Amino acid sequence: MQFSTRAVHVGSSPDPTTGAVIPAISLSTTFSQNAPGAPIGAYEYSRSSNPNRDNFETVIASLENAKFALAFSSGSAATATILQSLAQGSHVVSVGDVYGGTHRYFTKVANTHGVDTVFAQDIAEELPSLLKPDTRLVWIETPSNPTLSITDIAKVKQIITESGNKDIKLVVDNTFLSPYISNPLNFGADIVVHSATKFINGHSDVVLGVAATNDEQIYQRLTFLQNAIGAIPSPFDSWLAHRGVKTLALRVRTAATSAQKIAEYLEKSEYVQAVNYPGLPTHKGHDIVQKQHRDGLGGGVISFRVKGGQDAASKFTQNTKLFTLAESLGGIESLLEVPAIMTHAGIPVEAREKSGVYDNLVRLSVGIEDVEDLIADIEQALKASQ
Repeated sequence: MQFSTRAVHVGSSPDPTTGAVIPAISLSTTFSQNAPGAPIGAYEYSRSSNPNRDNFETVIASLENAKFALAFSSGSAATATILQSLAQGSHVVSVGDVYGGTHRYFTKVANTHGVDTVFAQDIAEELPSLLKPDTRLVWIETPSNPTLSITDIAKVKQIITESGNKDIKLVVDNTFLSPYISNPLNFGADIVVHSATKFINGHSDVVLGVAATNDEQIYQRLTFLQNAIGAIPSPFDSWLAHRGVKTLALRVRTAATSAQKIAEYLEKSEYVQAVNYPGLPTHKGHDIVQKQHRDGLGGGVISFRVKGGQDAASKFTQNTKLFTLAESLGGIESLLEVPAIMTHAGIPVEAREKSGVYDNLVRLSVGIEDVEDLIADIEQALKASQ
């Protein structure tokens, strides 16, 4: 089956008893047993497993071309669980331009239980010199958040393989693209993670995370931690996210097509200093995009620097009518933010600017509104910013 067919049907068979086309929400926390240790069906306790969570995990595994998927209470919980799977003394290499919450976990949580992280500005170039005997994870966001730099997943995997260290696992955060545009496992990733709050759910009404893998050993370890830590989504959130998956292809293609037109407009604007968007031929990683992304789509997120510094960027965000000033991304509505003082405020200025996150950088999350209206809104707000 092709992508959209799987998105609609996998994990969503009609109910055999009632015939309901959409699965019911199973809110029960516990399930009856015929005898001690002999549950009536497949379930015992909802922290361990739940019908709605199973349905959602099944469709995500299918869409990521994975054997296994696990859902968590947030993208940050998925990140934390993967890091918790490492032994004390483990070493991690991450891209420098990484989501602020991930950077925070690496530097203020993982380090407290003996996991050390180093950050690379160009991981494909720097990785050979950064790997150590105790390196256990290489962490990539592609596109990165918020400067949208692109990493060649297959090249990074090759470097890891050539190092001879078979204990290193490659993790790719695929939040910005969703499984519709890219499937990192196809290019050598061992684990793919998402903040499913974003494009996968797509309606700005669920906080949820997911990880997928083809490695049964990784799956068994993460399953144990998923249950032991208990950072799991509710049945209702799992049901809502599964609902969102059904229109994933429609929403993401619309957002990416509109984002391409908006990025092309911004490149020509006299009020814009620089534009970051993988779909532009001028983007440094454009050749990799053609290889890793479905139909060369650049995704639904753009970042750009407004001329006039931080004040101009702030004025721009306060004058849009359709773009809502708010954190997060990937919903049906268009959002915008200033990462330096919002999502990435916790990163020290020097480290932030080294990765290209300047005070006048604005991040746009393009929704499914008519692109002509979105461009008109950007145009009037840019004029008001000067």
